[in-house]
Amino acid sequence: METSLHSIRFPGETDAYRIARDGLLQAELDLRKQTEKVAELRRTLPLGGTLKEDYLFEQVDPDHPSSDAGKKVSLSALFREGKGSLLIYSFMYGPEMQRPCTSCTSILDGLNGTMPHVLQRVNFAVVAKSPIQRIQALAQERGWNNLPLLSSAHNSFNADYHGETANGKQIPSLNVFVRREGQIYHTYSTELLFSPTNPGQDPRHVDAFWPLWSLFDLTPEGRGADWHPELRYD
Repeated sequence: METSLHSIRFPGETDAYRIARDGLLQAELDLRKQTEKVAELRRTLPLGGTLKEDYLFEQVDPDHPSSDAGKKVSLSALFREGKGSLLIYSFMYGPEMQRPCTSCTSILDGLNGTMPHVLQRVNFAVVAKSPIQRIQALAQERGWNNLPLLSSAHNSFNADYHGETANGKQIPSLNVFVRREGQIYHTYSTELLFSPTNPGQDPRHVDAFWPLWSLFDLTPEGRGADWHPELRYD
């Protein structure tokens, strides 16, 4: 057998397995290099457009989780001292939707757990078009006690930054803003959602922060063509 990429072996593995695994390992090494190359390109993007307006949101008040009213907060106030980046995830839960998007809910279930770590480095918020009372009730139902949750029911943020179509359909998207010398700029959006895809392939535009699929990709079964997250599993 040709020289392997490393000397580690697992019980009972065959030469055929090791040859195939080394081929996959080389592909994984190439992917790691490409992933870092893409991340570097993302980091070196020039500044995008200045913030269209300093949007005023309603925020679920973590100090009063049962309150029917949120506190008012502007987008600029979401930037905390010493942290120059702000990520805002547009969550598919519009006022006409009976229940929230199951995929978005899966993403936020995971982000709720990791949010204390995230907020050590950057600013983060989740915004939905529904009235604050609906978002508040959902947060209590799901146990989202770490997520900064906002309602954009009274502003045009979702429409302006492509979390909503012209006819009011909600879109899952992540936008990144930065503050430089007192000015706020848009710098990144998950635009894979709007680009062409291969036949049978979904956009995968939010996979980078949705580890569910990465776990499935490690298995022989893969993602599965017909499986989708649910709000509950009986």
